[in-house]
Amino acid sequence: MEWFTATEYWPSRELFQRALAALYAVAFLTAALQFRALTGERGMLPVPRFVARVPFRRSPSLFHLYYSDRFFAAVAWAGCAVSAALLAGLGSVVPLWAAMLLWLVPWLLYLSIVNVGQTWYAFGWESLLLEVGFLAVLLGNDEVAPPVVVLFLLRWVLFRVEFGAGLIKMRGDACWRNLTCLYHHHETQPMPGPLSRFFHHLPRPLHRVEAAANHVTQLVVPFLLFAPQPVASAAAALMILTQLWLVLSGNFSWLNWITVVLALSALRLPSDAPRVPDPPLWYVVVVLAVSALLLLLGFRPARNMVSRRQVMNRSFDPLHLVNTYGAFGSVSRVRYEVVIEGTSAATPGADADWRAYEFRGKPGDPRRRPRQFAPYHLRLDWLMWFAALSPAYAEPWFGRLVERLLAGDRDTLRLLRASPFPPDAPPRYVRARLFRYRFSTRRELRETGAWWQRTYVRDFLPPTRLADG
Repeated sequence: MEWFTATEYWPSRELFQRALAALYAVAFLTAALQFRALTGERGMLPVPRFVARVPFRRSPSLFHLYYSDRFFAAVAWAGCAVSAALLAGLGSVVPLWAAMLLWLVPWLLYLSIVNVGQTWYAFGWESLLLEVGFLAVLLGNDEVAPPVVVLFLLRWVLFRVEFGAGLIKMRGDACWRNLTCLYHHHETQPMPGPLSRFFHHLPRPLHRVEAAANHVTQLVVPFLLFAPQPVASAAAALMILTQLWLVLSGNFSWLNWITVVLALSALRLPSDAPRVPDPPLWYVVVVLAVSALLLLLGFRPARNMVSRRQVMNRSFDPLHLVNTYGAFGSVSRVRYEVVIEGTSAATPGADADWRAYEFRGKPGDPRRRPRQFAPYHLRLDWLMWFAALSPAYAEPWFGRLVERLLAGDRDTLRLLRASPFPPDAPPRYVRARLFRYRFSTRRELRETGAWWQRTYVRDFLPPTRLADG
């Protein structure tokens, strides 16, 4: 069945599958280490409350059948274990049907987590991991050559990721059209990395070149994915280089990395592929039938992509099989940060000893250099960035975060880099203040040792304490 398979993409499939398994492992590890404070039984947005009001058909999840923190932990760690097995190559040595089931397991487990994760999981890369992970089920193992239709669908996803992101920029913020967005983006992005300050202080003409190159990569190059080889491979390689540039400039969870993984599937790498028999008929039927369904479902995200009212990061079905993507349709010109402080003083006046809580990734102490965390996802840190943009983003969870800090909740404190109060001696009052942050100039960094300069703007939350009793 030469029409059905593409033997020359054998090494690309192998590389794609191993890299995807690694990202699955990171995603499950993130869930396992953070869920108790975020969505656990005593979390800020508990899963039991969510499944009590949202029916299974709207948000399919194993946790509709049963929930406990132990069961959630078992699901997350089981996902880590299966992902590690796939990374080690287990999918290549088991029968074809077993490999497909093996790839279906992390997809099902992570779908169950995302569909009850609420605002903590409302990011485009969650749906992207699920969409790509489902296609991996159909990609086969060493018993068959890679199916052409699945390779096409992977390129179609990559096209929508890049082209959709390019369109949302051109339609969104005028600074993308006049090539000035990167004057601000490296400083105001959700979670700067260790090199973000360097990128921010690059000459402005170079920022304009960066923006123009971004438009070429996202609006022109994606069409070349469907060109004959070696043009398609060159287009995919250019996308990989662009994504690695973004990895250096900031922390975007696994968004850049999964885009790289998608691009790997389009590369035609030199290799001597083994000779294998024709794929079994049942496999051909399953792949063609499911692929036809995915192409049919893909009409809505395609229509959204060309619509003047294009939306970003939305799923068009509860299984996250087809989705729309995009990022930074608008760019903030000023960086604001919410700084949370506590005091043990009896009276929460200005002269009280207020001490700040430090987060792992988001800026706090001006003297602390930003660190690299991606592809690991610091969910609370990301939501704190949104809270600084508008209090409306913080409405569902911020008050509950403050309650847990006042109670010295150990699970919540584990999400932080440092707490000025031990769990058995929590503060009497907690407040939050809004600051404007900007990167230090070279002179300021040399003289003060501070990576950031900050200015008080206003109170975000007045001093608050737990009610008596």
